[in-house]
Amino acid sequence: MAVSPSSSAQQARQALANRLAELCRDAGLTGREIARLCGWHPSKSSRIMNARTPPSADDIRAWCRACAAEGQTDDLIASLRTVEDMWIGWRRMERAGLKQAQEARLPLFERTRRFRAYSSWFIPGLIQTYGYTEAVLRAVRRRRVEVDDVADAVAVRMERQRVLYEGDRRFALLVEESVLRNGIGGPDVQEEQLLHLRSRADGKLEP
Repeated sequence: MAVSPSSSAQQARQALANRLAELCRDAGLTGREIARLCGWHPSKSSRIMNARTPPSADDIRAWCRACAAEGQTDDLIASLRTVEDMWIGWRRMERAGLKQAQEARLPLFERTRRFRAYSSWFIPGLIQTYGYTEAVLRAVRRRRVEVDDVADAVAVRMERQRVLYEGDRRFALLVEESVLRNGIGGPDVQEEQLLHLRSRADGKLEP
């Protein structure tokens, strides 16, 4: 299954949050109780357990003490360092431009044989039209990226779609209905994208 670097970093953060939440449950503590034992505002433990706020190494030490699980402290801090490194790597990639971020994923897509994707925001990249991809990446660039290499990044993503036609691969793509109505790129882009999706649903996979 192909996963983007940013998604991988978020999944790693969520996995760490899940481990901390499990320690809390095993100790018979609620989020409010662990916050009280650690001397925090009650909302902090909730944010950590829901992966909205990453813990610090000191937070993990306090958490493990409160749960009487000091033996897991070093392992959890090591996991935290891994998560931090993943986020730093992704941010550096974004600063270098969107083309590099797209190119970095090519080897993963080329070696993947089973693709699964769920989206509640956008059409998955493998079945986006040129216009839709351009609209999405321009929005990303405006928010986070200094380098304007959107045209090159779109070309790389379009080239990546060749995995749809090469080799023995399987694809399972699920999107929310709202994705089909979000208006990205304007009416013309949306119409082209919906027609493209219909052709894919009909099994007309032509490069």
